[in-house]
Amino acid sequence: MSETDTFINEVSEEVRRDKLYSLMRKYGWIAVLLVVLLVGGAAYNEWRKANDRAAAQALGDAILAAEEQADPNQRATALASLDVSGDAAAVVAMLTAAEGKVGVDALRALADDASIDGLYRDLAQLKLVSRTASGLDTTERRARLEPLAVPGAPYRVLAEEQLALVDVDEGQTDAAIARLKALLVDDEASGALRRRASQLIVALGGTLETS
Repeated sequence: MSETDTFINEVSEEVRRDKLYSLMRKYGWIAVLLVVLLVGGAAYNEWRKANDRAAAQALGDAILAAEEQADPNQRATALASLDVSGDAAAVVAMLTAAEGKVGVDALRALADDASIDGLYRDLAQLKLVSRTASGLDTTERRARLEPLAVPGAPYRVLAEEQLALVDVDEGQTDAAIARLKALLVDDEASGALRRRASQLIVALGGTLETS
Protein backbone atom coordinates (compact mmCIF):
# COMPACT_ATOMS: atom_id res chain seq x y z
CA MET A 1 0.00 0.00 0.00
CA SER A 2 1.40 3.41 -0.95
CA GLU A 3 1.85 6.29 1.47
CA THR A 4 -0.96 8.10 -0.35
CA ASP A 5 -3.37 5.21 0.25
CA THR A 6 -2.34 5.04 3.88
CA PHE A 7 -2.92 8.75 4.31
CA ILE A 8 -6.35 8.53 2.65
CA ASN A 9 -7.34 5.63 4.95
CA GLU A 10 -6.24 7.54 8.03
CA VAL A 11 -8.19 10.60 6.94
CA SER A 12 -11.27 8.47 6.23
CA GLU A 13 -10.99 6.86 9.68
CA GLU A 14 -10.75 10.28 11.32
CA VAL A 15 -13.79 11.47 9.39
CA ARG A 16 -15.79 8.40 10.47
CA ARG A 17 -14.70 8.90 14.09
CA ASP A 18 -15.65 12.58 14.00
CA LYS A 19 -19.06 11.69 12.56
CA LEU A 20 -19.58 9.07 15.28
CA TYR A 21 -18.70 11.51 18.04
CA SER A 22 -20.96 14.09 16.47
CA LEU A 23 -23.85 11.63 16.35
CA MET A 24 -23.24 10.60 19.95
CA ARG A 25 -23.25 14.23 21.08
CA LYS A 26 -26.41 14.88 19.10
CA TYR A 27 -28.41 11.72 19.82
CA GLY A 28 -26.61 10.06 22.72
CA TRP A 29 -29.10 11.45 25.23
CA ILE A 30 -31.80 9.40 23.52
CA ALA A 31 -29.93 6.16 24.23
CA VAL A 32 -29.36 7.24 27.84
CA LEU A 33 -33.04 8.12 28.19
CA LEU A 34 -34.08 4.74 26.79
CA VAL A 35 -31.86 2.95 29.31
CA VAL A 36 -33.28 5.04 32.17
CA LEU A 37 -36.85 4.37 31.01
CA LEU A 38 -36.23 0.64 30.70
CA VAL A 39 -34.59 0.34 34.11
CA GLY A 40 -37.10 2.67 35.72
CA GLY A 41 -40.03 0.86 34.13
CA ALA A 42 -38.80 -2.52 35.33
CA ALA A 43 -38.28 -1.15 38.85
CA TYR A 44 -41.77 0.38 38.86
CA ASN A 45 -43.35 -2.89 37.71
CA GLU A 46 -41.59 -4.81 40.47
CA TRP A 47 -42.65 -2.20 43.02
CA ARG A 48 -46.26 -2.33 41.81
CA LYS A 49 -46.31 -6.14 41.90
CA ALA A 50 -44.87 -6.15 45.43
CA ASN A 51 -47.47 -3.60 46.55
CA ASP A 52 -50.32 -5.56 44.96
CA ARG A 53 -49.07 -8.75 46.58
CA ALA A 54 -48.77 -7.12 50.00
CA ALA A 55 -52.27 -5.65 49.70
CA ALA A 56 -53.70 -9.04 48.70
CA GLN A 57 -51.91 -10.71 51.62
CA ALA A 58 -53.25 -8.11 54.07
CA LEU A 59 -56.76 -8.57 52.72
CA GLY A 60 -56.43 -12.34 52.99
CA ASP A 61 -55.40 -11.97 56.63
CA ALA A 62 -58.39 -9.69 57.27
CA ILE A 63 -60.73 -12.23 55.69
CA LEU A 64 -59.28 -15.01 57.83
CA ALA A 65 -59.63 -12.86 60.97
CA ALA A 66 -63.28 -12.25 60.11
CA GLU A 67 -63.79 -15.97 59.52
CA GLU A 68 -62.49 -16.75 63.01
CA GLN A 69 -65.54 -15.05 64.57
CA ALA A 70 -67.52 -17.82 66.25
CA ASP A 71 -70.88 -16.07 66.00
CA PRO A 72 -72.33 -16.27 62.46
CA ASN A 73 -73.81 -12.77 62.67
CA GLN A 74 -70.52 -11.26 63.84
CA ARG A 75 -68.70 -13.17 61.10
CA ALA A 76 -71.07 -11.86 58.44
CA THR A 77 -70.76 -8.30 59.78
CA ALA A 78 -66.95 -8.50 59.81
CA LEU A 79 -66.88 -9.77 56.23
CA ALA A 80 -69.37 -7.15 55.05
CA SER A 81 -67.19 -4.38 56.52
CA LEU A 82 -64.22 -5.26 54.31
CA ASP A 83 -63.47 -2.85 51.45
CA VAL A 84 -63.07 -5.26 48.54
CA SER A 85 -63.40 -5.38 44.77
CA GLY A 86 -62.63 -7.74 41.90
CA ASP A 87 -61.44 -11.21 42.87
CA ALA A 88 -61.55 -10.38 46.57
CA ALA A 89 -65.20 -9.34 46.32
CA ALA A 90 -66.01 -12.70 44.77
CA VAL A 91 -64.24 -14.51 47.61
CA VAL A 92 -66.04 -12.50 50.30
CA ALA A 93 -69.38 -13.09 48.59
CA MET A 94 -68.57 -16.78 48.48
CA LEU A 95 -67.68 -16.87 52.19
CA THR A 96 -70.95 -15.21 53.13
CA ALA A 97 -72.95 -17.59 50.94
CA ALA A 98 -75.15 -20.33 52.29
CA GLU A 99 -73.72 -23.34 54.02
CA GLY A 100 -74.15 -26.86 52.67
CA LYS A 101 -73.92 -27.81 49.02
CA VAL A 102 -74.48 -24.26 47.69
CA GLY A 103 -71.56 -22.91 49.68
CA VAL A 104 -69.37 -25.88 48.81
CA ASP A 105 -70.09 -25.52 45.10
CA ALA A 106 -69.18 -21.82 45.25
CA LEU A 107 -65.94 -22.64 47.06
CA ARG A 108 -65.04 -25.38 44.62
CA ALA A 109 -65.63 -23.08 41.64
CA LEU A 110 -63.26 -20.47 43.07
CA ALA A 111 -60.66 -23.00 44.23
CA ASP A 112 -60.46 -24.46 40.71
CA ASP A 113 -60.55 -21.11 38.86
CA ALA A 114 -57.04 -20.46 37.50
CA SER A 115 -58.01 -16.94 36.37
CA ILE A 116 -58.25 -15.41 39.85
CA ASP A 117 -55.35 -14.33 42.04
CA GLY A 118 -53.54 -17.27 43.62
CA LEU A 119 -53.96 -15.87 47.13
CA TYR A 120 -57.74 -15.90 46.86
CA ARG A 121 -57.76 -19.23 45.07
CA ASP A 122 -55.68 -20.76 47.88
CA LEU A 123 -58.01 -19.27 50.47
CA ALA A 124 -61.02 -20.80 48.72
CA GLN A 125 -59.18 -24.11 48.56
CA LEU A 126 -58.50 -23.98 52.28
CA LYS A 127 -62.11 -23.20 53.13
CA LEU A 128 -63.38 -25.90 50.79
CA VAL A 129 -61.30 -28.60 52.46
CA SER A 130 -62.41 -27.45 55.92
CA ARG A 131 -66.11 -27.80 55.07
CA THR A 132 -67.55 -31.10 56.25
CA ALA A 133 -70.13 -30.89 53.44
CA SER A 134 -67.40 -30.87 50.78
CA GLY A 135 -67.65 -34.63 50.29
CA LEU A 136 -63.87 -34.84 49.75
CA ASP A 137 -62.18 -37.99 50.99
CA THR A 138 -58.84 -37.85 52.81
CA THR A 139 -56.84 -38.46 49.63
CA GLU A 140 -58.53 -35.54 47.86
CA ARG A 141 -58.18 -33.29 50.89
CA ARG A 142 -54.48 -34.06 51.20
CA ALA A 143 -53.92 -33.46 47.48
CA ARG A 144 -55.55 -30.04 47.72
CA LEU A 145 -53.76 -29.08 50.94
CA GLU A 146 -50.18 -30.15 50.27
CA PRO A 147 -49.47 -27.41 47.68
CA LEU A 148 -50.71 -24.87 50.25
CA ALA A 149 -48.32 -26.17 52.92
CA VAL A 150 -45.03 -25.65 51.08
CA PRO A 151 -42.52 -23.18 52.61
CA GLY A 152 -43.37 -19.61 51.71
CA ALA A 153 -47.02 -20.29 50.90
CA PRO A 154 -49.28 -17.58 52.40
CA TYR A 155 -51.57 -20.00 54.27
CA ARG A 156 -48.94 -22.62 55.07
CA VAL A 157 -49.65 -22.97 58.81
CA LEU A 158 -53.41 -23.17 58.27
CA ALA A 159 -52.86 -25.85 55.65
CA GLU A 160 -50.65 -27.74 58.12
CA GLU A 161 -53.47 -27.61 60.66
CA GLN A 162 -55.90 -29.07 58.13
CA LEU A 163 -53.35 -31.74 57.16
CA ALA A 164 -53.17 -32.73 60.83
CA LEU A 165 -56.93 -33.29 60.73
CA VAL A 166 -56.47 -35.43 57.63
CA ASP A 167 -53.85 -37.44 59.53
CA VAL A 168 -56.38 -37.96 62.33
CA ASP A 169 -59.08 -39.11 59.90
CA GLU A 170 -56.60 -41.58 58.39
CA GLY A 171 -55.76 -42.99 61.82
CA GLN A 172 -52.25 -41.53 61.79
CA THR A 173 -52.42 -40.10 65.31
CA ASP A 174 -48.66 -39.87 65.87
CA ALA A 175 -48.20 -38.01 62.59
CA ALA A 176 -51.00 -35.61 63.52
CA ILE A 177 -49.50 -34.90 66.94
CA ALA A 178 -46.05 -34.33 65.43
CA ARG A 179 -47.49 -31.90 62.89
CA LEU A 180 -49.44 -30.04 65.57
CA LYS A 181 -46.40 -29.81 67.86
CA ALA A 182 -44.44 -28.25 65.01
CA LEU A 183 -47.15 -25.58 64.79
CA LEU A 184 -46.72 -24.77 68.49
CA VAL A 185 -43.19 -23.51 67.81
CA ASP A 186 -43.85 -22.06 64.37
CA ASP A 187 -43.30 -18.29 64.30
CA GLU A 188 -45.98 -17.89 61.62
CA ALA A 189 -48.70 -19.57 63.69
CA SER A 190 -51.16 -17.20 65.35
CA GLY A 191 -52.13 -17.45 69.01
CA ALA A 192 -55.55 -18.81 68.06
CA LEU A 193 -54.02 -21.49 65.85
CA ARG A 194 -51.60 -22.55 68.60
CA ARG A 195 -54.48 -22.82 71.07
CA ARG A 196 -56.40 -25.04 68.66
CA ALA A 197 -53.31 -27.16 68.09
CA SER A 198 -52.75 -27.53 71.84
CA GLN A 199 -56.36 -28.58 72.42
CA LEU A 200 -56.21 -31.16 69.64
CA ILE A 201 -52.90 -32.58 70.89
CA VAL A 202 -54.42 -33.13 74.34
CA ALA A 203 -57.61 -34.59 72.81
CA LEU A 204 -55.45 -37.07 70.87
CA GLY A 205 -53.71 -38.19 74.05
CA GLY A 206 -50.46 -36.34 73.42
CA THR A 207 -48.47 -34.00 75.64
CA LEU A 208 -47.64 -30.37 74.98
CA GLU A 209 -43.89 -30.88 75.36
CA THR A 210 -42.23 -29.99 72.07
CA SER A 211 -38.69 -31.18 72.84
